[in-house]
Amino acid sequence: MPSVPFDLLEDSAELASYQGWTEEVYRDLLAVSRDEMSLADFDAKYMTEHAILVLDMTGFTETTIHGGAVRSFLRILEAQKMCLPVFNDTGARFVRAFADDLVALYAEPHAALDAAIEIHRRSRIYESPNFSKIGRAECCIGIGYGPVYAIGPNLAMGDEMNRTSKLGEDTARGGETLVTERAYEALRTRTDVSFEIQSSDDLLFEYYQARPTT
Repeated sequence: MPSVPFDLLEDSAELASYQGWTEEVYRDLLAVSRDEMSLADFDAKYMTEHAILVLDMTGFTETTIHGGAVRSFLRILEAQKMCLPVFNDTGARFVRAFADDLVALYAEPHAALDAAIEIHRRSRIYESPNFSKIGRAECCIGIGYGPVYAIGPNLAMGDEMNRTSKLGEDTARGGETLVTERAYEALRTRTDVSFEIQSSDDLLFEYYQARPTT
């Protein structure tokens, strides 16, 4: 192995102290990098299948600039008060809040889509006394489904998580639900939702917009 003219951090405990992955994950990845653990063994240990819902809230930056940080925190609070009970009611396996994002994992994508539909419905009818001060926050949602690695703070990393995050955080507009190709294939037979294929020069994959038909 060629020498490196600087020190590399290869202590799994110290790497884990920065909270990217657990010490066990770092230890196993270091083993893979040294050919001491096979990719197949790593997959067998960490790969699982989830439906993923990634939700982003509109207006965070604008509210912070024009109204101050605390007003933007209140927008997040109002959205979480509205959304988190939906995740509980629809059987989410895991929910994580980070800044103005929410991530929920489900066993299958129908429940994730049910949650998205209900969140958008509630956001249309919810009236908070705080909205006159902080403005209404709409939700942008991406849904994916498929194999992911149960590592990292969201317990889901890999291609399907990347696609879902791109749709929910960067592509969807307020009130929209966008689904990946894998999610669409699992959801396409639903009669209460229509799906329209979308295109974007910024993305390397196809995706669909989901709209309730009733």
